[in-house]
Parts: sequence; C-alpha cells; structure tokens
Amino acid sequence: MNDLEDFRAALRQPPDEPFAEPDLAKIMAGGARLRRRRRVLTGTAGVAAAAAVVLVVVFAVQLRQPAPAPVAQPPSPALSTASPAPAAEQPIGDVVGTGIRTRDGDGEVVFYARALDLPELPDIRFGLVAGVRSGTSLQSLLVTNEFRGSDRSFGFHATDGGEIIGDQVIPVFGYFAGPAAKITTTVHGQTVEARLAKWSADPNVVIFWFNPDAVPDSAVLTPLIAYDADGERLTK
Repeated sequence: MNDLEDFRAALRQPPDEPFAEPDLAKIMAGGARLRRRRRVLTGTAGVAAAAAVVLVVVFAVQLRQPAPAPVAQPPSPALSTASPAPAAEQPIGDVVGTGIRTRDGDGEVVFYARALDLPELPDIRFGLVAGVRSGTSLQSLLVTNEFRGSDRSFGFHATDGGEIIGDQVIPVFGYFAGPAAKITTTVHGQTVEARLAKWSADPNVVIFWFNPDAVPDSAVLTPLIAYDADGERLTK
C-alpha cells in the first residue's frame, strides 16, 4: 500500500470521539442579531453567502462521523437554494437620485429611507438604504441605521458604504440630523465636499454622499464636518 492509499484509509476511519453537531439555529440567530444592529445586505449575493456557510458546516460534520450503513430506499430530493423574491418595500419620502450610473449603464445609484421596527431599538424608526433604480424597479443593496440613542438626535448618523456590492460601487454615505448646508471631509490632505439632499419626510434630516472617485472608502475619511447656511460649523 502506498502513501496515498494509507492517507485514504485513514480518512475512512471513524474518530475515537465523535464531534457534536453545531447548533445551527443558535449560530444563525446570533448572526441575525449582529447584522440587524448595524446593516443588512440584501439580494442573491447575501443568500448565496448564507447558504455557503451552512454547507461548509454540514460538510465538516459529515467528515467527522462514520459513514451510515446503506439503506434500500429512494434518495431524498435535492434541497433547493432558491428563495422567494422579497416584497417591494415602500420608501419613506422621496427616493434621492445621485447621478451615479450603474456599471451596466441601465440604472442609477439612489438613496431612500425605510421603516424600522426593532424592539431593542425603540427610538430608531428608520434606516437609510443604498440601492439601484432602473426604470420603475428599485433594488436595495445596503441598509444602514443608527444603533444607539435616537435616529434624529443632532449630528451624523449611519455613515457607511465605500465598497462594492453585487458588482456595484456604493459611495460613502450617511445622514445628518440638523440644519446642515455643507458637509466636508479631508482625504490625503484635500478637502472634499459631499453632495446633499434634504429628506422629504423631514427636512431637518440631510442625506449626504461622496463621489467614489474622491472618497473611495470610509477608511480614508477624516472626521466629517457640517456647516450651516451661514458657513458656521455645526460640529467640532
């Protein structure tokens, strides 16, 4: 018997002490709570990633248990990984266009607010969505929200983005609660000004985003600064 056959024979031997199967329900519930606090990825990419995690864990369990004895019965039908499409969500207020085209040129990156109702976050009633609008179709890509205090307390909230999701660049974005007329940051010593849009559902909330060419990701940001209409700083 050569080394390869010895290795294969060793793999077929059951372990001295079988490993216990992981509690997948507990693992997935914990992950859901973590995602819900900060942001949620949606779409087929997120579904595929979750399926991949489950498959890896199941495969590991099978390697650590002795092979079952053959049973004379028809094989079980294959599990389907297909998921029903999520119901169309209703934006709160207007959808904000950014002028940033999708890579295929058929759509536009947009932002809009969506309702939140989480018992553990009683004073946070909405989150901000980065998505793509193509014609009348609206697809969410990244949802972010405040995760402590109030969603409309004075200052910056839910800053996120600066990444690629589903082959689409999501700019660095967020919102400011207060009378911000100008928002800037500094990237490699250069001052960069954000694009702004007042939220139609509450004009005291200002949605902002940066051009991805000027601010490629949030890691290069210095602290954000907000100014009022008279040019006075609203933040330190």
